[in-house]
Amino acid sequence: MDARFYAAQVGGEIAFTVSPQPVKFGAGALGELGADARSLGMHRVALFIDPRVATTEPAAVAARALADAGIDAVPYSGIRIEPTDRSFLDAAGFAADGRFDGFVSLGGGSTIDTAKAANLLATWPDDLLTYVNAPIGRAKPVPGPLKPHIACPTTAGTGSETTGVAVFDLVESHVKTGISSKWLKPALAVVDPTTTESLPAGVVACTGFDVFTHAIESFTARPFTSRDRPASPELRPPYQGSNPHSDIGAMAAIRLGARYLARAVNGAADREARHAMMFASTLAGLAFGNAGVHIPHAMSYAVAGLNHRYRACGYEDDGPMVPHGLSVVINAPAAFRFTAEAAPERHLEVAAALGVDVRNHHPRDAGPLLAERLAAMMRETGLPGGLAEIGYGDDAVPALVEGAFQQQRLLTIAPRPVSRDDLAALFRAAMRYW
Repeated sequence: MDARFYAAQVGGEIAFTVSPQPVKFGAGALGELGADARSLGMHRVALFIDPRVATTEPAAVAARALADAGIDAVPYSGIRIEPTDRSFLDAAGFAADGRFDGFVSLGGGSTIDTAKAANLLATWPDDLLTYVNAPIGRAKPVPGPLKPHIACPTTAGTGSETTGVAVFDLVESHVKTGISSKWLKPALAVVDPTTTESLPAGVVACTGFDVFTHAIESFTARPFTSRDRPASPELRPPYQGSNPHSDIGAMAAIRLGARYLARAVNGAADREARHAMMFASTLAGLAFGNAGVHIPHAMSYAVAGLNHRYRACGYEDDGPMVPHGLSVVINAPAAFRFTAEAAPERHLEVAAALGVDVRNHHPRDAGPLLAERLAAMMRETGLPGGLAEIGYGDDAVPALVEGAFQQQRLLTIAPRPVSRDDLAALFRAAMRYW
């Protein structure tokens, strides 16, 4: 690592903060869920569970573990894949009425995020938009701790079990947005990779590319030293920019994904690959929960928020939508070609980690090399070849730009400034890769 990348800057940030995140990882970890709940003082819990997961063996294991520990678990299955403001509010009503002393979530990022929002609004009641990130919401700080929440992911992708972020679709505004606070972070992540073994290939592909984008965006984010030093330490934002701590997890996740993603998608019986992707997801979550993500995720909120017609492979039963991982990676080749100009060495290092032979290339080649490699991986795993394939055309660009430009919390993490004109060019570049 080039130490100059984190060189101090006059008036700039001098430190980064890492909030410890308890994680239990391993095949069979769900069998200890009851003991974990007891250790956190839980007696009556709200069990948020993806309805598709509810009939699976992992759900049976989790329910049995809670029951054996004497935990009164009340299930809530009103989870919407890609949550909305309405689904968050419905879940909050359930949480407020249940007199719960803890939360357990079992499912993908949508389930975990729904539990986070329900916990917040039941513990500190207020209008949802009060807590939502500016400029869409009022960005009121969460007043204090929430009730303990154990997050048990069943997909290898979002990393929501390790972060203080909850994302949803603000339906009337046709845009995705979210709430960000250290208090939203689950008290414990129980990551059992056996939960991914029965996932459809399309779900593995979409969530797996979310792992990649989390890790690459974290590694290529602006350095933490480039931000202004806050007036007081408690004002440091959750997303602080790339730093030596996040770099380690991000690069490890990139290398794991490069080795195992295609295998995990194309081989349902490949337990090694699916378990490795689950570990990569956890590593990437720990990295981006500290460093942050930037342009591909900012663009993704507009892509998902404006499109309610596309049906993704593996998500047919969930109705028309653009799954989060797809909405992110479909922008990534264009976005990283753009950001590489600001940090070419970093982008070249990512390309090398993805298997590109960079020995005879100059850092200025990093953007095209990384973009082409990501596009090739998308094609190899059966994803659409650009925004045009999921229903967008040039006439949608102005609305996409406005939706993405509202995500300033993310765009400010990018290694170079991003204007509306830049976003328009990026959306056009993402229309078709092959």
